[in-house]
Amino acid sequence: MDWLGPVIFLAVLVLVGLYGVVIYNNLVSLKHGVSKAWANIDVLLKQRHDELPKLVETVKRYMSHERETLREVIAARNEVEQAREHEDVKQVGRAEGHMRESLMNLFAVAEDYPELKADQSFQQLQQRISGLENSIADRREYYNESVNLNNVRIEQFPDVMVARMFNFGPFDLLEFAEAEKRDVDMGNLFGS
Repeated sequence: MDWLGPVIFLAVLVLVGLYGVVIYNNLVSLKHGVSKAWANIDVLLKQRHDELPKLVETVKRYMSHERETLREVIAARNEVEQAREHEDVKQVGRAEGHMRESLMNLFAVAEDYPELKADQSFQQLQQRISGLENSIADRREYYNESVNLNNVRIEQFPDVMVARMFNFGPFDLLEFAEAEKRDVDMGNLFGS
């Protein structure tokens, strides 16, 4: 029975090793889930980025006196694109707040131009961009859930030991700027 002690020790060691492998594989899966969720948002941001110049060009034909509103949309578009290219989640959140605010202003100002509102291209682009905005909001929710799962898991015992050993780190939530969270002042938007 001298051999029973080392066999039990070896069996426990193998079980601990296998458990460590399972934890590692789960952490890898969570990390890639966050990357996949970000890639889904990135695709939608790129699609919207590509649609905005078409919207601005359509609007320019009708809104010759609203150059500042159009400049704000283009500046916000560029800000989102820069943050997206740098994969800076916090900056994307701030830039998204500016983007949504400038689009709301653009659509509100468009109310003063009946010919623009009746333009088929404008209507299609407005619907397309609104659809993309809704999809971005949905994907943001999914991304934040993936980030939360990852961040909680790398802090839980015994996962924290494996996470630290293999440098698994937390991800930032995608949070929009405070302006995005405020209620919209409809009277101010429509000039009443």
